[in-house]
Amino acid sequence: MTQQPAKTERFPSKPLNRVVASCPPSGIRRFFDIAQQMEGVIALGVGEPDFVTPECVREAGIRSLQQGITGYTSNSGLPQLREAICRDLKTRLNLDYHADSECLITVGVSEGLDLALRVLLNPGDEVIVPVPCYVAYLPGIEFAGGKAVPVAADAEDGFRIHADRIEAAVTPRTKAIMIASPANPTGAAQSREDVQALVDIAVRHDLFLISDEIYEQLLYSGTHTSPAALPGGRERTVVLNGFSKSYAMTGWRVGYCCGPEEIVTLMTRVHQYTMLCAPTMAQYAALEALNSAGEEVEAMRADYKHRRDLFVAGLNRLNLRCVLPGGAFYAFPSIHVSGLSSEEFVERLLMEEKVAVVPGTAFGPGGEGYIRCSYATALPRLEEALARMERFLDRLQNSGSHAA
Repeated sequence: MTQQPAKTERFPSKPLNRVVASCPPSGIRRFFDIAQQMEGVIALGVGEPDFVTPECVREAGIRSLQQGITGYTSNSGLPQLREAICRDLKTRLNLDYHADSECLITVGVSEGLDLALRVLLNPGDEVIVPVPCYVAYLPGIEFAGGKAVPVAADAEDGFRIHADRIEAAVTPRTKAIMIASPANPTGAAQSREDVQALVDIAVRHDLFLISDEIYEQLLYSGTHTSPAALPGGRERTVVLNGFSKSYAMTGWRVGYCCGPEEIVTLMTRVHQYTMLCAPTMAQYAALEALNSAGEEVEAMRADYKHRRDLFVAGLNRLNLRCVLPGGAFYAFPSIHVSGLSSEEFVERLLMEEKVAVVPGTAFGPGGEGYIRCSYATALPRLEEALARMERFLDRLQNSGSHAA
């Protein structure tokens, strides 16, 4: 019998999606993965609360499992959860939405962002994005067929969004403006006047606004302003929010989107073909969070504020100049004094002192010369991280490898 030649398998030669293939991996995850393989690392990289999900919230999720409530919910999410969200938004932020047609429960805010971009954008549409910005904004726009147009914000004035810079970036292809307040990675919280200025631009040029408000309950002073609550804003704004940060529910993966019915209807259409619904037990947990976990949110915010004050003062003492964040749980200090690039600084700090932070370049143009540090970790570890960073900087200075 003639022996058949062995089959040689070969990967198909047809090109994969060029947009996805050209997108670099997340700069946050790269250093997080390295840090996970090392002993004794103080991780200030990933933006995740170090608090445990409140007990009453965990118990609500457990009850759902124990009672066998484990099937699909409506594509839009539990009606009682949507109703509770709309009541909460009305009470706290003066946002008025219909639970049955203008609110969608998503698998985290990340899915909400993806849905909003897919529904709003046609190929080639432009989205103006103040930078530095959250790592998902720029790739998400490209994945949806759009073009991201970064507009710089500066540390000198607290990373305030300048309306004149935004308006100068508007072209006939502009479709939307991104806004995040408080913001990741800078912690910057925008004033009511600056948010109104963005709404006015959107009205003048007939644009949409995508407002990422996931950190709005972690605002340390003043009052959060949603563009959807301002004159001219509601009918052109998609509000993205969720439970991950304020309620320490990152792994539960529950977010929500509110906006005009025309937009939310189409977002739900994509959602029902891709995700179907958010996890059922997580939705019951989120409902309990809204109903019962307000005191825990207040306690977490107060603790974060205390950590912020100590940590940012420590960074400034080390001459790593840092604007005081208005919200969230990130510090975004300048490392220019080191003479190193952001990537070099982060890699050497991790290898030499076992402190994991994120290079500013992970957050788009304008991030070079900065690092992001999450202070969502215990105070003694923050103090130890500062001590290790001081040793690292002293060693740079003594070796003469710092900038003159």
